[in-house]
Amino acid sequence: MFKFLKKKVALKLVAPVDGQIVALENVNDPVFSQKLMGEGFGIQPTSGQVYAPISGTITSVFKTKHAIGLTTPEGLEILIHIGLDTVELNGVPFSIQVKKDDQVTPKTVLADVDFEQIKAAGKETVVLTLVTNSATQLAELTAISTQPIKHGAEVTSLTLK
Repeated sequence: MFKFLKKKVALKLVAPVDGQIVALENVNDPVFSQKLMGEGFGIQPTSGQVYAPISGTITSVFKTKHAIGLTTPEGLEILIHIGLDTVELNGVPFSIQVKKDDQVTPKTVLADVDFEQIKAAGKETVVLTLVTNSATQLAELTAISTQPIKHGAEVTSLTLK
């Protein structure tokens, strides 16, 4: 009724891993670079621990361990996708530290990853953070600068619809 009085909610997404930020448009996979899976960013990792980019509840851990889904209390659906085409590695380079229904924060380690093993298999190591329901939930995503970053540092802020 009084939608104009509704206060916009702003949330922050932080880096889930140490490394170099990569704009989603520059990721070497059209599904991600064309934002078919939603808005977000990538990080070329320099460390092997992947953390939660925001607080929420784990909603899925893929059987092949290359991707983890979580939902925030505000209803954002976040996908952390580790590497490109790493589904083909059948979970080998990943040691998942969480399970479905776990509550996580940006201080929670989601996975330990052997990125050297991923490289040796000829796969790209970029860690993607995607808001899979961005079309219906996001009003705005602030610009993302491509720079070195440490896990836990803010990458972007989101304004919800």
